[in-house]
Amino acid sequence: MQRCNSQLPLLIVTTAFLGVVIGVGIAPAQETNRPWMDSHLSPGERSELVLKQLTLDEKLALVHGNGMSGESQWRMPLTPLTNGGAGYTQGVERLGIPPLIISDAGYGVRASGANGRYSTAMPSNLGAASSWDPESACQFGEVIGGELRAQGFDVTLGGGVNLTREPRNGRTFEYAGEDPLLAGTLVGNMMKCEQGQHVIGDIKHYSVNDQETGRFVVNAVISKRVMQESDLLAFHIAISIANPGAVMCSYNRINGDFGCENSYTLQDVLKKDWGFKGFVISDWGGTHSTEKASSAGLDQEQPMADYFGLKLKEAVDAGRVPLSEIDDHARRVLYAEFLAGIVDDPPHKSVVNVEKGLEVAQRIEEKSIVLLKNNQAVLPIIPSKVHSIAMIGGHADVGMISGGGSAQVDPPGGNAIMPPGKGGTHWQDHIWFPTSPLQALRAKLPNTTIEFNPGTDLQSAASFAKTADVAIVFAYQWESEGMDLPNLSLPDNQDALIEQIAAANPHTIVVLETGTAVTMPWLDKVAGVVEVWYAGSAGHKALANILLGDVNPSGKLAMTFPKGEADLPRPLVVSLPPNDEGQGHFAVNSETRVSSYAVHYDEGSEVGYKWYEAQHKQPLFPFGFGLSYTSYAYSGLSVDSSAKTVRFTVKNTGKRTGTEIAEVYATLPKEADESFKRLVGWKRVTLAPGESQDVTVAIDPRQLQIFDESENTWKMTSGEYGILVGPSSESTPLKANLRIH
Repeated sequence: MQRCNSQLPLLIVTTAFLGVVIGVGIAPAQETNRPWMDSHLSPGERSELVLKQLTLDEKLALVHGNGMSGESQWRMPLTPLTNGGAGYTQGVERLGIPPLIISDAGYGVRASGANGRYSTAMPSNLGAASSWDPESACQFGEVIGGELRAQGFDVTLGGGVNLTREPRNGRTFEYAGEDPLLAGTLVGNMMKCEQGQHVIGDIKHYSVNDQETGRFVVNAVISKRVMQESDLLAFHIAISIANPGAVMCSYNRINGDFGCENSYTLQDVLKKDWGFKGFVISDWGGTHSTEKASSAGLDQEQPMADYFGLKLKEAVDAGRVPLSEIDDHARRVLYAEFLAGIVDDPPHKSVVNVEKGLEVAQRIEEKSIVLLKNNQAVLPIIPSKVHSIAMIGGHADVGMISGGGSAQVDPPGGNAIMPPGKGGTHWQDHIWFPTSPLQALRAKLPNTTIEFNPGTDLQSAASFAKTADVAIVFAYQWESEGMDLPNLSLPDNQDALIEQIAAANPHTIVVLETGTAVTMPWLDKVAGVVEVWYAGSAGHKALANILLGDVNPSGKLAMTFPKGEADLPRPLVVSLPPNDEGQGHFAVNSETRVSSYAVHYDEGSEVGYKWYEAQHKQPLFPFGFGLSYTSYAYSGLSVDSSAKTVRFTVKNTGKRTGTEIAEVYATLPKEADESFKRLVGWKRVTLAPGESQDVTVAIDPRQLQIFDESENTWKMTSGEYGILVGPSSESTPLKANLRIH
């Protein structure tokens, strides 16, 4: 969603609003005239009891927003939001139903501003996905959920699970990679634990919202089978695990209908086939109609009431929208409030546990960093052998970069590289957290000479690097909601900088701070490459631990790194037609707006690594790839006759304790008509030097099935299946075949 950020303090809350929250919070749970306050009843039973008490106006108040902070055109008199609030929906105070107080929280609570409350920035979602660790994903969600409550919010707008079909997508860093099983599992666990902190969880942007160019009007043209086996599969897995209170529908069109008025995705799939009981919330300004959207399954318009306010009431009064539809919308909102526990336990402002958040953020980042190259064991840095380090570029003396847009977590005190006194942050600024890798390394290496050069003068930087034992170049790539990258190259002449430093010093290490894949024309000239993503509030400390070997890297790529844009399904991002209105405009009052802009997903289910295998293209780094400071060997593969369980052995053959992510893939019979492997499971295995472990991985049966569009069901194909096990999608030393009838 697109929102600007005010620079007012975050938690100046009106007296009237405090009265609402406190009034709800002290409501006796056992009141005899409020049977829905009995927490022993199910969320469904409780919501039904409340629904019977509501007037039509009270029901309608639950299905639209009342404005947001920082947007004068999107404010209504009832809005008790100050800096940081994304939206607000009235509750029913007389019945003890609290309002919905909404915040963006992709990888941390969105807005704090220069003088605001502290919010922990976790590693970006793509980075955290590179941990392949559901437990870390849960901890990620717990921290964010706790900080949302501490700041007075009870609805989160996180949970992005859109697949990386287009790696130049400006929001790639917000999502969890290119594979539906990995993305769905990690986002599902994150949101399950976030909602466990008594905030309504959200999974978004439903669905096929895979680029920012023309996002308000673009038509994603894609078959139902392909959707079910790729984009929708990721959502289904995430929703099944998280059981979220809300699902956010997307801006884009899907086969002609907008995401927030698409009866196939909302009614047929989400609510009927999957049995989703929560509410569908529109992306901000993503509602386009009243009757069509209501009938298709949209339950709540945000952030205003252009279509679900007066227009919806008029449609009900005229009989064009049945009251049963309104009841269903309101019921689902109430269900989510009871499910998440915010009726029994509304949020209460409190002090954020800063140390806990930083500890979790550092631990997750340590698991998320991916070692891509390590020639001649240039890493880890051995203090007894390395006496001088030249650090160059990327503002590494003051901070580390983060992504922009509504997921941006504002650093306390403002941008680390802003001029003194400017303060604050903005929706699409390049924001550096005040997390200096230079200071982190100096703290751990007090006897090593570590100097910094900004890298703006290439010759000066090369001379600076030449005499050091090791040169570390920090390179960044910034991306943001609302725009796609023009290409996957590093910006700001950084490729040339790396070339110059590598020519001057054979022990050059490149640290990449990126939100997606980048091309590396200098790869064969450097000794080491470390991908740290957008590293969050404790990224500098995590990076220092990896560089020095205090933590053995275990992260593996959640997306493929291509050699160049020519190898992508679409070498160029499809451009908007001339004079098209689609970019940069919200969709309010858009019934008559027409756009011919479309993206045809002709690659079908061949997303990411599946595309490269099917097209016989060699990537720069494959999905699932990541090096370690130790080594591992695989042996002893066995598969049960029904392909439900895979067993094998992993041994640490090196000299350091480490964690290997053992990946299990499958190929389907030729009758399935696909020519790529699928990820069907994985296991993180921690081993001491010389230690072996027998590993068992359960396979999700649906990962071996295809979707039969004619019968609207999943089916196994009779024939020979292949099971492959190894350290990445391209390296699977263990193979077995079995025939399933």
